[in-house]
Amino acid sequence: MKKKYIIAFDQGTTSTRTIIFDLQGTIQGISQKELTQHYPKSGWVEHDPSQIYKDQKHTFETVLKDTAIHPNDIATIGITNQRETTVVWDKETGEPIYNAIVWLDNRTKNICKKLKDDGLEPYVREHTGLVIDAYFSGTKLKWILDNVEGAREKAKAGKLLFGTIDSWLIYKFTNGKQHVTDHTNASRTMLFNIKDLKWDDFLLSALDIPKAMLPEVKTSSSNFGSITFNNIKIPIYGVAGDQQAALFGQGGSVEGIAKNTYGTGCFLLLNNGTDYVASKNGLITTLACSLPNEPANYALEGSIFIGGASIQWLRDKLQLINHPKETEQICNSIPPLKDLYVVPAFAGLGAPYWDANAKGAIYGITLDIGKNEITKATVEALAYQTKDVIKAMEEDCGKPISVLKVDGGASTNNYLMQFQSDILNVPVDRPKMIETTALGAALLAGLKAGVWTTKDIASIREVDQIFKPEMAIKTRVEKYSGWLDAIKRTQTIH
Repeated sequence: MKKKYIIAFDQGTTSTRTIIFDLQGTIQGISQKELTQHYPKSGWVEHDPSQIYKDQKHTFETVLKDTAIHPNDIATIGITNQRETTVVWDKETGEPIYNAIVWLDNRTKNICKKLKDDGLEPYVREHTGLVIDAYFSGTKLKWILDNVEGAREKAKAGKLLFGTIDSWLIYKFTNGKQHVTDHTNASRTMLFNIKDLKWDDFLLSALDIPKAMLPEVKTSSSNFGSITFNNIKIPIYGVAGDQQAALFGQGGSVEGIAKNTYGTGCFLLLNNGTDYVASKNGLITTLACSLPNEPANYALEGSIFIGGASIQWLRDKLQLINHPKETEQICNSIPPLKDLYVVPAFAGLGAPYWDANAKGAIYGITLDIGKNEITKATVEALAYQTKDVIKAMEEDCGKPISVLKVDGGASTNNYLMQFQSDILNVPVDRPKMIETTALGAALLAGLKAGVWTTKDIASIREVDQIFKPEMAIKTRVEKYSGWLDAIKRTQTIH
């Protein structure tokens, strides 16, 4: 009898979820747990890897129980994860030697500066597609080896393992049998040569990282081992970093598709096909989801560090709102803003500026500015930052983007989506099912399991709404010009 369901593990920055899809790509069940954020020092962000594993296991068992779906009916599991977040664990005990250092963490700024001073930036760009930045895993791994007592000696003796969150979960769920990752996650470490599709010996040497620590790298749709649940083995057949998974779930296995995920950060990816395009505009080149026996596809990516996190800031720190959903009504209830801009550079500025020392700022405050105006300007900042990245992508590719596909929590905000279309002057296409990250992982797994073909992917995605530009050209130009001026004032690098 044909298996009826696919499970996606969606391990994100703020929560851990398990989602069950049927063969039409419809969600049958979701279980979610919020993830505790640890901030030991200013600019430091950590997670407890053991909590991540326990929460993933809990949500997996809970969703099966809640839906009463029998494990025998599960064809396969796909995993998608927050990228760059770095875990190092003991090979013998399977226990982490330090908290996971989260992608948002910028404690390795000085390591990055030394690498730049040593002239490594051109080599890193050429071979990994990335820039030297604290965002990526390589310097986080070096920091752990340099700062955790006994870590370097253990690593050199072959007793420590490194992985991004996908590797960590697979290792734990397979009881230590599998130490693996996929092309998309490997391409975010600043240690992987995305042209040769191999770990880069020169960079490993430069960062003093033993190669034996690193996982085996596979295509995104592969056999990554099995999870045993109630004596039933369920294969893990799909793995991809969250943003590449979202691109895949949006039909982005096709060249020329661009998507933006509005999550904790905002992440724009454009599938460039088999062409390796080196960005001249502060973007990075990364690997898109890879399929067996097919050439690697590259994507241009722009990472906006603070997206939905700025809405959380409105709620948790400023207490201007009680729930993110309130922002749409607030934005619609007040007149268009005049020269008010929030630049949410709370973790520095990401693409295309890459200014790690920039701090958040609000410009244009007058006596008639209240909490609603600041809320609206914070929402609009997501759209402005997106335009910055799209503009850079268009310059790198030499052609305009005709439509932007969107997903992630903030894409449910109709005001933001309309404003996004207005500022970009292109249609914004939102699918009915915005869980495209989890769907992408499920699709990768389902392809390997044989329950779907690549032709099925396009038919599974259904459009909810297409937002079309309505703003006058003069207004658009003036608003964006004011944003660029605010960015210029915020930057520490000119």
